[in-house]
Amino acid sequence: MTGENEPPPQAGERILCRHPFNESKRAYVVPKRVEELLKCYWPGNSDQEREELPPLKEIRNRCIKQLEQMRPDHMRRLNPTPYKVSVSAKLYDFIHFLWLNEAPVGELQ
Repeated sequence: MTGENEPPPQAGERILCRHPFNESKRAYVVPKRVEELLKCYWPGNSDQEREELPPLKEIRNRCIKQLEQMRPDHMRRLNPTPYKVSVSAKLYDFIHFLWLNEAPVGELQ
């Protein structure tokens, strides 16, 4: 995952991925394929251009296709393998900046 103002990664380009909460877990990866997951269908007050919502049948077919691409060990009902999510270094820094600013600070007496 990358942040809103980050350039999207390119297929075949090496990038640093980090675990969102464990700073010692990180790795360089070279993606074979990059897919944009977030599209703007209801822009609200933002300046983004609104995309036309696809027909319900097309949305359903895409969901089924995406589920078929999932590994079976992630999809099993009993003891499924956790799905790993990594974030870019910039998004990691932003998450931790928010976390530290919003977490309550204890007081020792």
